[in-house]
Amino acid sequence: MIKKPNRNDIRLRKHVRVRKKVAGTQERPRMNVFRSLKNIYVQIIDDSTGNTLVSASTLDAALKGKVANSGNKEAAKEVGKLIATKAIEKGIKQVVFDRGGYIYHGRVKELADAAREAGLDF
Repeated sequence: MIKKPNRNDIRLRKHVRVRKKVAGTQERPRMNVFRSLKNIYVQIIDDSTGNTLVSASTLDAALKGKVANSGNKEAAKEVGKLIATKAIEKGIKQVVFDRGGYIYHGRVKELADAAREAGLDF
């Protein structure tokens, strides 16, 4: 009997396919997004060394009082602003956006738009 793939299996397959083409360098690191039902996480990664340079999520202490529900678009927008400010403090202005196999809609789009408005270029 063949197991029918669930949504996460399909997302992971898309993510692997995209990761063959998208890689972060020291000059232009990769901004990776992961979203769960309750939270959204984003990391800026230098793939040449394998190091995470900056990370932010709805679980950060800086966002504790700002968002009531951490699984909605408003929370994703706040995380986008936070990651952009942290990255600019570290001297990172340009990134490659890796949406992690998720469709560019909803929380992922809000995060990306907020990061662009706050000064990141991708």
